[in-house]
Amino acid sequence: MADVLPEDAAHGEPSPGGSEPSRAQPGARWRHFLDQARQQASAPQTTLDSGGTLTRLTGLVLEAAGIRASVGSQCLITQPGQSPVLAEVVGFAGDRAYLMPAGDVQGLSSGATVMPTAPYVPPLRLGADWTGTAEGAAVRPAASPSHLMASGQLRLPLGEGLLGRVVDAQGQPMDHRGPLSNVVSRPLDRSPLNAMDRAPVREPLDTGVRSINALLTVGRGQRLGLFAGAGVGKSVLLGMMARYTEAEIIVVGLVGERGREVKEFIEDILGEEGRRRSVVVAAPADAPPLLRLQAAGYATGVAEYFRDQGKHVLLLMDSLTRYAMAQREIALAVGEPPATKGYPPSCFAKLPQLVERSGNGLNGVGSITAFYTVLAEGDDQQDPIADAARAILDGHIVLTRALAEAGHYPAIDIAQSASRVMHNVVSKEHFELARQFRGISSRYERGRDLIQIGAYVPGADPGLDESIRLHEPMMAFLQQDMYQGVTLSESLAGMAVVVQREPNPQPARPNAAQAQRPIQPGVQSQAGRGQGVAA
Repeated sequence: MADVLPEDAAHGEPSPGGSEPSRAQPGARWRHFLDQARQQASAPQTTLDSGGTLTRLTGLVLEAAGIRASVGSQCLITQPGQSPVLAEVVGFAGDRAYLMPAGDVQGLSSGATVMPTAPYVPPLRLGADWTGTAEGAAVRPAASPSHLMASGQLRLPLGEGLLGRVVDAQGQPMDHRGPLSNVVSRPLDRSPLNAMDRAPVREPLDTGVRSINALLTVGRGQRLGLFAGAGVGKSVLLGMMARYTEAEIIVVGLVGERGREVKEFIEDILGEEGRRRSVVVAAPADAPPLLRLQAAGYATGVAEYFRDQGKHVLLLMDSLTRYAMAQREIALAVGEPPATKGYPPSCFAKLPQLVERSGNGLNGVGSITAFYTVLAEGDDQQDPIADAARAILDGHIVLTRALAEAGHYPAIDIAQSASRVMHNVVSKEHFELARQFRGISSRYERGRDLIQIGAYVPGADPGLDESIRLHEPMMAFLQQDMYQGVTLSESLAGMAVVVQREPNPQPARPNAAQAQRPIQPGVQSQAGRGQGVAA
């Protein structure tokens, strides 16, 4: 039994509460452990488990009769000769319950047993008190046994033990590093925070991306969306921010995306150093819609846990659109009528419920700065989900296919992008420089057609002349290698150099060597004699 002793037991240190027997009473320690085990085993149950039978399977929905379970309860479907299938109650009609499976339903048949299942329950450890905590204990329960054993309630592991790990939507490790330790099991559903108790966004956050730092400055606790079509560079930009953003904890939610991106994101983008402070929750595109829905909520729940500990958390979710699509699949399967472009009303109700969970914590304790990728189907920025997300987020960064096809990365369209809290987190000088940059870029875009066909006469519009002169430096400023990080101060200094650049009053010279070589009066240099030929 020596392997179950916690660290404090080995050194004879009492628990913080002082309720645990000391090392001087080894017999009392074992009696205390056995009392806790007996309390867990004999915990009273408020209700008896009521089982039912599977009566129908249509598409993605299972229908069960004879089971009384609330919406959101977890159930286990068992059948002789088949592996159990986990499902969640998503609706009911009369005495019939509708369930959405979290696994493969191949092999199930009518008459299978449907039972509410107990959620994740941490094992009891010697030295861990069900009514308190003990330093060094592998698992620290935070509630009474009767509450932990509440039948059917979804609870998933949260805690420091998740750092550096990759888990699925049910909290099961995917990285082959053994079971989780130093975690607690808690429900994902929690009451929303009072808006008046949240601290406002007042502090800038360095993302390491030059164009965002300079022109779309992010505030700590802000929620932003990355809007783009497929294959424009959303995931790469998300990876750049994961690598360079100043945050104590990084939580990555890969929801409904390509399965190969999971390992690539961890090894190529996070790296070993970034992984130690990161938690990755993955539900690839081939996962059932229930798991894709749970993965987004679980990633947000992990971020909330660390925010409540006073940490500054960066939440990266790829993508919010796949989350909405998973809800659409479930809602349509249970009979909810479609509304805009096939999306039922519940999809638009779920989006703010998820997004509003991030942000600053209570009374300024901790923060969650969140970036959500939003897939614009067919590059349509008026897509229903994109339009709804733009309305509930604190800013939007638009990536366009035209810039990506021209090799301009990150392909951020500054004119279409905006940060709604930038004026609260930057100085007046910074804001004025960004406004000038946008104005110069906008003037060039308005005159682009005239410039390209050669119809514009230089000198006709001094403002357009300035935009033509600064266009190339501005485009170079907005581009950045994905393996290069640029700080906020460097971004501001670079933007000031570009915007305040003065025109060169000297005529163009053939090369730098001639510009530095003094020319004697009345003597024409060799380069000068060949200038007309070269021209």
